[in-house]
Amino acid sequence: MISPKFFIDTLGSYGIDFYAGVPDSLLKNICAYIADHMDAKHNVIAANEGAAVGLAAGYHLATGNIGVVYMQNSGEGNIINPLASLTDKEVYNIPVLLLIGWRGRPGVHDEPQHVKQGKVTTGILNTMGVNYDVLCKEEDKATKQIAKAVKTMKETGEVYALVIEKDTFEDYKLQSVEKNDLTMSREEAIQTVAASLGEKDVIVSTTGMISRELFEYRAQKGEGHERDFLTVGSMGHASQIALGIAMEKDDRKVWCFDGDGATIMHMGSMAIVASKSPANYVHVVFNNGAHDSVGGQPTVGLKIDLPAVARAVGYRDALTADSKESLAAVLEKLKGMKGPVLLEVKVKKGNRKDLGRPTTTPIENKNALMEFLRK
Repeated sequence: MISPKFFIDTLGSYGIDFYAGVPDSLLKNICAYIADHMDAKHNVIAANEGAAVGLAAGYHLATGNIGVVYMQNSGEGNIINPLASLTDKEVYNIPVLLLIGWRGRPGVHDEPQHVKQGKVTTGILNTMGVNYDVLCKEEDKATKQIAKAVKTMKETGEVYALVIEKDTFEDYKLQSVEKNDLTMSREEAIQTVAASLGEKDVIVSTTGMISRELFEYRAQKGEGHERDFLTVGSMGHASQIALGIAMEKDDRKVWCFDGDGATIMHMGSMAIVASKSPANYVHVVFNNGAHDSVGGQPTVGLKIDLPAVARAVGYRDALTADSKESLAAVLEKLKGMKGPVLLEVKVKKGNRKDLGRPTTTPIENKNALMEFLRK
């Protein structure tokens, strides 16, 4: 395996020291090392992967140097537009080095939401005309690949990608952990909110730990999962799935269980929710200021005023809770309110080490929910 220090130092030897992106579980060791050893000006955890390409482009325009964008392969969809209409050689011809975590690589077992993305990861790069290498796990070979990538980018001004397999980088634990005094766990908060729902209510939960914790709550209670749509992929789009249901099923209350990273990723969607003014819509953002599912790298979630954003774009109301007691009080207040309402629930980082994953398939989950909505 490759030492994160060795990798970053090797890039640094070519004058490459600007990073932007969205953290990924396969890249968590390298992302953690970057977070600990780069200042805030040289490491930007972006709202989404496309925005990170924009940041790298701006950095190049200002300095003439090459920026690095890190992401999970699920983020390839977010970068297609800027790759085709900004960095491409037929437009502005701007070099960017992409580090792409290869979830769902064919032949390697992974979760259902990563299977298709794994199959098309390199195909997308081929279609976009992006040169790439699958990074070798041996440092001497990786060094040659980096040299080749840098040489190609400098000669052509084009984007280059290093595709990263599982277990490419040695372990590195994030040291610069942002701490807060929040005491309520996300799992406790999810259980509290879910327990307050009516019998006809439905939940659309976002990707990552939130859907996993909701699934386990139902299992522990001996309940079915037909009321919950577990959005195991499509980060940032749960609010729009919930909106689509709420507009068609106005006799049911629809709850979106969102995360701070997912909300920020496509924050403009909040304005669309507000514009449709669904009275049966509750947007719950479990905010721990971190990308908890992929290594705990920080978001700006706890540094911004999400309720103020919701009010500004037109939500009827917005509430905040940061303890079990305040959450219980807010949930009682919600019973008499019309949506769309945003409820920010501030929680501490982390999850149970033995947290499981859904045991139903995505299609089984979809069919069960659709049957429940037909009743």
